Amino acid sequence: MDEFADWRANGRRFTHRGHQIFWRDSAFHGTRPTAGEPGPAGERALLCVHGFPTASWDWHRIWAGLCAEFDRVLAPDMIGFGWSAKPRDYEYSIFDQADLHEQLLREQGVRRVHVLAHDYGDTVAQELLARDSERRAAGDDSLVLESVCLLNGGLFPETHRARPIQKLLAGPLGPLLSLLATEATFASSLAAVFGADTKPSAAELDQFWLLWCGRHGKRNGHKLIRYMAERRAHRQRWVGALERAEIPLRLIDGLLDPVSGEHMVARYRELVPGADVVELAKVGHYPQLEAAQETLEAFLEFHRTRVN
Repeated sequence: MDEFADWRANGRRFTHRGHQIFWRDSAFHGTRPTAGEPGPAGERALLCVHGFPTASWDWHRIWAGLCAEFDRVLAPDMIGFGWSAKPRDYEYSIFDQADLHEQLLREQGVRRVHVLAHDYGDTVAQELLARDSERRAAGDDSLVLESVCLLNGGLFPETHRARPIQKLLAGPLGPLLSLLATEATFASSLAAVFGADTKPSAAELDQFWLLWCGRHGKRNGHKLIRYMAERRAHRQRWVGALERAEIPLRLIDGLLDPVSGEHMVARYRELVPGADVVELAKVGHYPQLEAAQETLEAFLEFHRTRVN
């Protein structure tokens, strides 16, 4: 069995609003505590939040390194993505995706967690961070974020440079474009956000396409892309969460990313107090795939020097 098939075969499922959600669990060996039962005292848990338009498979190149560092690593495919359910009649939103992650953590008895996020997942992480601040203010420690590390993503709507395909999906022709999208156009658009020397192979692009269009998922592209409008509508809440964060933050960014590269880093430094940034000069939008070892080292160094 190849690694891609193995990733799916070793996944788990839970139910979110009546729909089956795929997720990977580093601690899964056939048995786990009953849902809701607290994990072991002192367990260090990490939640990995993937981006658009891919899935938890994005983490596979650094998975072993993450699992060696943390007692528990959880990585779901959000609803509408990857091997999770992709219902047609569904109101996809960042808030709902945040609910999904919190539900998973609570069902698994995880009460304290670190977060590693990318792209669309960055916005989900910003919502989780906003909720964490609200709980802290209320003296609620039922679920506590301990740190957040962000990879390339549209943290600020004013610096997000949407790709042509994203603009079309978000427009009036979005529903038709979702149906007519082909593997060739999808692959071309996705490869364009990688660095010049770190492009995905044809086989990797085929995997991304399978994750996107499987279970008729591509038909929902115009609904999932609404996150761009959500970012604008909720900018104060989500950018404010970064500006007022009470926990350690780090940004690891591939500077060659045309969507959220060097220009986004400059804005991050302007707005986030004491901005902690690791810049990857020859990398595009997917640091965890394009420069896996360098990204892993930067993430682990953050935890060993700023978090622990």
